[in-house]
Amino acid sequence: MSWDTIFQLANGWALLMWLVLILLPRKPFPLAFVFYAGVGLLCLAYASIMALVVSGSVDPVPVTESDVSGSFTSIAGVRALFTSDGGIVIGWIHYLALDLFAGLWIAKDADAKGFSRILQAPVLALTFMAGPAGLLLWFIIRERRARAAAGLRKVN
Repeated sequence: MSWDTIFQLANGWALLMWLVLILLPRKPFPLAFVFYAGVGLLCLAYASIMALVVSGSVDPVPVTESDVSGSFTSIAGVRALFTSDGGIVIGWIHYLALDLFAGLWIAKDADAKGFSRILQAPVLALTFMAGPAGLLLWFIIRERRARAAAGLRKVN
């Protein structure tokens, strides 16, 4: 299977999970499906592909002119990881999994705080497109209700 195919499958699967999260009723089964089949499978794909690439079993990261090998300990090392198609796919699946996890948390938090699905949809769409920006927007939107809820449980 080519890296492009894996990339496209991961994208399609993540998009399907986002559609389930945004459009279907927030019952236990759809939420569990997004958590396990969405986030869980993306995490499994990430870990599996990472192990294969880092071990050199598939798509070994080439050594650059400066003899920097792929690692997470320097910018040059991370850049080296992304010089291979496998490294790019790993990074992308990482984003997909964490953004979906953040979206799932936002949806559950928004439901618990009584926010309408109409307000949630654009926040979730932004989280899908630009994860941290959507999460930041949610933090800002939820602040007033979160403080009100915390006030009910004040601890001295």
